[in-house]
Amino acid sequence: MKTRIVVSSINELTNIASLCDVSETLGQNDVKITIVDEGNKLIRKKNHDLFSNVEHEFYGPRERGEWFRQRYGSEYRKYSSVIPEHCHAETSFGFLVAYEEEADVVIELDDDVFPVDGLDLVESHLGNLSHHKGVGVSSECKWYNTIQNLILSSSSNAIFPRGHPYSPDTRFEAYTWRDSDDTCVLNMGLWIGHPDLDALTILYHGGLDGRCSIESKGLEREKIVVDEGTYFALCSMNTAFVSDIIPAFYQLYMKNTDIDRFDDIWSGIFIKKIADHLGNKICLGKPSLHHDKRPRDTFKDLRSELEGIIINENLWRIVDSVQLNSKDFFSCYAELIEGLEKNLEKFNKKTHRDEIKFQIDKMRVWLDVINKLR
Repeated sequence: MKTRIVVSSINELTNIASLCDVSETLGQNDVKITIVDEGNKLIRKKNHDLFSNVEHEFYGPRERGEWFRQRYGSEYRKYSSVIPEHCHAETSFGFLVAYEEEADVVIELDDDVFPVDGLDLVESHLGNLSHHKGVGVSSECKWYNTIQNLILSSSSNAIFPRGHPYSPDTRFEAYTWRDSDDTCVLNMGLWIGHPDLDALTILYHGGLDGRCSIESKGLEREKIVVDEGTYFALCSMNTAFVSDIIPAFYQLYMKNTDIDRFDDIWSGIFIKKIADHLGNKICLGKPSLHHDKRPRDTFKDLRSELEGIIINENLWRIVDSVQLNSKDFFSCYAELIEGLEKNLEKFNKKTHRDEIKFQIDKMRVWLDVINKLR
């Protein structure tokens, strides 16, 4: 099985090296690490030494430009413009490399998640993607709260993750559970340490440096399959998926305006809608990695998130209402794009319509890029 680990980082990747060191399944799964970086030679030398026992490759701006030029010729700048610069969503480029190489599974990791004793990263993700037993969940309010699956250090109130809508009708937790042995196309690993919370929640719980008093001690359940018609906030810091979904799993291009931190959230809503239509399952749970979040300005995050939070309240409902008819991820993504475009007027503010129109344009270019790789 071809497994590709994709990480976008400008840092020394001791965490990824540690995750690989404790894995007993690397050799069984043809693992290669794709590092999307900014080309710093000193950092690359350190990472090259760290990964001396694992096949790896670096793609900075120069390598990414050359990759597009070789495949798309004189129009390569049009296609390369689909990849954002200096941000987390550069991982989309790693997805393209994995797709072209016909990888079976892609594991996307952030550079601030670290191994936990006894955990085999690759085995854990592959296990949840396969027939490992778990529980299925559906929600009366169409949203599942992923923090509900964490054992928290302390909190008297329900805590919701970054990207979960604020509308009260999405926040009453009335779930129906079932036994499950479903195979899945995507598995989202969770966290020990700092959960993935938005700036409003972090500020409310006393955090001015991007971190607060809420901590996760572990998992309630190792595998939760989120059933058809139920959404959840997908965080891509520790996520595995089969490469078949890549045509519909573009990490959206943020920072074209002041809106940020919704690239994975909105791509998660899109992929859940399409997977539900195609009869595919998506799950979450293990592996829970230690999230050692670096200090950051919570007020800066709040400014970046605020307009996205407003858009998010409307966007998921529009996506939920779109009728899909196609039978593969590529064609369904094209249908979803059309559905979004037809509903642009449902966004009341011009700045919000402009943001979604910008994303639609990038999503179409993404499909053009994928189409030429097929």
